[in-house]
Amino acid sequence: MGAHFAEIPLEAITPNPRQPREIFDEDALQELVTSIQEVGLLQPIVVRQIGPARYELIMGERRWRACREAGLEAIPAIVRATDDEKLLLDALLENLHRAQLNPIEEAAAYDQLLKDFNCTHDQLADRIGRSRPQVSNTLRLLKLSPKVQNRVAAGVLSAGHARALLSVEDPEEQERLAYRVVAEGLSVRSVEEIVTLMGSRPQKAQRSKGPRAGSVPSPALSDLATRLSDRFETRVKVELGQKKGKITVEFASPDDLERILSTLAPGEKLALQKSLLDGDADDTEL
Repeated sequence: MGAHFAEIPLEAITPNPRQPREIFDEDALQELVTSIQEVGLLQPIVVRQIGPARYELIMGERRWRACREAGLEAIPAIVRATDDEKLLLDALLENLHRAQLNPIEEAAAYDQLLKDFNCTHDQLADRIGRSRPQVSNTLRLLKLSPKVQNRVAAGVLSAGHARALLSVEDPEEQERLAYRVVAEGLSVRSVEEIVTLMGSRPQKAQRSKGPRAGSVPSPALSDLATRLSDRFETRVKVELGQKKGKITVEFASPDDLERILSTLAPGEKLALQKSLLDGDADDTEL
């Protein structure tokens, strides 16, 4: 086991297949290219030899990419002459810790390391200086629907918002709420309140094909409820009994109520909001 410094042809280096970062900031990359053209590469990359005149990146893919764009033919590198998996794991974890990954990339990297090196959550947390719950919660982000994951990876949704959305099991509901988070600028606390409200309703009973006692089921009412839900971007129920019916519009917080009322009845929102809040209500019935 050992290491030595060398100038290695860029063409002889293969990117690390376990590189956690998938998105490279183009502006930051171009700044590095300019710096390399002016003063050269100040920090060598780290590689390991995988064959005759062939090397694999362990750390420094952004530097390697920038050197290629800058037109360099060779790059300064520290070559680690070892096949020791533990040493490679340590290097990969160091790369992960320094890479400024988005939450989805970080979760995917954790998952890959757990599979490749048979780590436990505790061992992984200890290696990168993070708590076990933090590692486990980050891994849970991979359970989000693909569309929501893309929003998190793009930085549109924060990790906090994403963790709040994990409690929504229906992918369509999850994506719909994610849209509301972005469109309305909802806080993480507001999302948690909405999710709690969603979890408290008897969804299976509402979607049951069988009629409830005292009610008259109708496809037209279901369609109306769907259209109203889309209009107000929240859960709306339309119920018709033998003699009367009602429409219930759910809201999660005073701010959410104000948003709905601004669409429903702009001129009446202040008086109606005060009346509802005095009654400590969590939905509006019309």
